[in-house]
Amino acid sequence: MFDLAGKIAIVTGGSRGIGRATSLALAQVGAHVLINYRSNEEAARETLRLIEEGGGRAELIAFDVADPDSVDRRIKEAVARHGRIDILVNNAGISIDQLLLRVSAKDLEMTWATNVNGAVFCAKACIRPMMKQRWGRIINLSSVVGESGNAGQVVYSSSKAALLGLTRSLAREYASRGITVNAVSPGFIETDMTAELPDSARQGIVDQTPLGRIGRPEEVAAAVVFLASEEASYITGQVVRVNGGMHI
Repeated sequence: MFDLAGKIAIVTGGSRGIGRATSLALAQVGAHVLINYRSNEEAARETLRLIEEGGGRAELIAFDVADPDSVDRRIKEAVARHGRIDILVNNAGISIDQLLLRVSAKDLEMTWATNVNGAVFCAKACIRPMMKQRWGRIINLSSVVGESGNAGQVVYSSSKAALLGLTRSLAREYASRGITVNAVSPGFIETDMTAELPDSARQGIVDQTPLGRIGRPEEVAAAVVFLASEEASYITGQVVRVNGGMHI
């Protein structure tokens, strides 16, 4: 079950948090993982070390997902090296939290450039080789707040909601080519973002979550691995919620 031996997977923002857990999980079931990062090479190398220590195969691939020329060039280079791209996990994202009246044009531009435009650029670069091989998996990382909304996160939540529209539209466009496109919508997960929350805020999140705890990156990664697998071949255009029941 969940055998991805021989598959080539790109995980954007793969150096930390959910991206690192996803890279590790894909490697554990046989995928050769291209760990994307923008600037934190040290963290990316730690992800690579953990994968290789566990007997997996991976390499680093540096580019800014918000730069379409860089995305296109680096993914073309990866296809030239490996002959294929099978799995794209659009995980790279940033969060600039502000009430609407404090949101600047730059906040909006930066968030959408990474969270939305970056996912589009990466999907566009990967679609052509996936079409040629008539097999592909695209998995977009959305968020519970993209579905439920959250005060103080108007820019972030709207960008994550946009990924759901992207997921459903791409699923319809490319199903006939053997490519599935799905989203994973995490709740509050133990990452660098949530680690900065004060204890009172963390307790408030736990109180809103029926399972009574914050999730782990590995739990999100497990959903990604399933959607990337052959076992999920009849699932496309869907949103898998990994949120402890926070949004049902």
